[in-house]
Amino acid sequence: MGLVQELHVSNTLLVLLCSTAMRVCWLVGTENCGRRLKLPHLEAVVLGRGPGTGITDKKCSRQQVQLKADCNKGYVTVKQIGVNPTSVDLVIVGKDEEVKMKPGQVLHVVNKLYPYTVQFDEEPGKTVTGAEEKIKPGKTPREDSCEKDDVELVPRKAMKVDVVEAQGSSAHPKLSSTGAPPREGASGKKEHLGHWSQGLKSSMQDPEMQVYKDEKTVVIKDKYPKARYHWLILPWDPISSLKSVTRDHLELLEHMDAVGQKMIQQCPARGSLEFRLGYHAVPSMSQLHLHVISQDFDSPALKTKKHWNSFTTDYFLNSEDVIEMVRSKGRVMVKDHVSELLKLPLRCHRCKQQLSTIPQLKEHLKKHWPK
Repeated sequence: MGLVQELHVSNTLLVLLCSTAMRVCWLVGTENCGRRLKLPHLEAVVLGRGPGTGITDKKCSRQQVQLKADCNKGYVTVKQIGVNPTSVDLVIVGKDEEVKMKPGQVLHVVNKLYPYTVQFDEEPGKTVTGAEEKIKPGKTPREDSCEKDDVELVPRKAMKVDVVEAQGSSAHPKLSSTGAPPREGASGKKEHLGHWSQGLKSSMQDPEMQVYKDEKTVVIKDKYPKARYHWLILPWDPISSLKSVTRDHLELLEHMDAVGQKMIQQCPARGSLEFRLGYHAVPSMSQLHLHVISQDFDSPALKTKKHWNSFTTDYFLNSEDVIEMVRSKGRVMVKDHVSELLKLPLRCHRCKQQLSTIPQLKEHLKKHWPK
């Protein structure tokens, strides 16, 4: 290629690059005449109490929340830095934890106060780089006229679960609300929070996954149920696992157990199937969750020895035993090397017969199903 041709190609690429429309992210306040704060692409911005946000509440740290916008993918990573809770769609993020926030969701900076949403707009004539002008403390890049807040923030009310018989082996209850309907903008496909182990925090915010919720807990369908009926009960408060549970959580554990019993009572198959309520000793997913699972184990998602042993050995801690342990000892005592239980041979949980493979086990289990 000659010099003239190279110059022509270079100039053409430069023109195309300069004319590319860039997406920019704005953090938009939804109260009063909401501020619009520009979030630079892939740059961490820390917000909190101060003139930049107009927040004077001393319960809000000066460095309360870190935001990082990905203008290409259309979401903002929210990280809680302050001690008091930051939340997205009224679900607490947790100190030093991260969630991904998309347009339509609502960020509350602290204690469910000071709501913001995010918007992505096209800004022609620029390309997306990491060198956009940063937000300077105390300075608001732009203020617009008041915009109507389409999200009605209401306290959670008790929800009633109506369980209906569904076709197939993955029957689940339907959600029937005695309070306000699910907030618009919270539905739709959810993106998991970074690592897969954070997936429960995303699922518990998804109305399509929820089957019951109250002021303390939410019940969701297990995405990969290991039996005909398999639900997870999660607290709204950020509790990573049983290791974080103390005697202060005793009332919450009892409430979670009561919700689980309610799920069983309203299950159409309660007369023919047995259920267990319990926790995995060393869960793979972050956020405390109580399993409510029928004992048929009739599910295509049950595929491995680990799946089976996690529900049929002492690796599965009964809810009542956990409550009693916390009541008497103040915490949950997990035996050393408990994960070795996952490697035990396959044995039927009913008759204790040993089987060689999962397909053989599943065929055997049919003998114990209700007639």
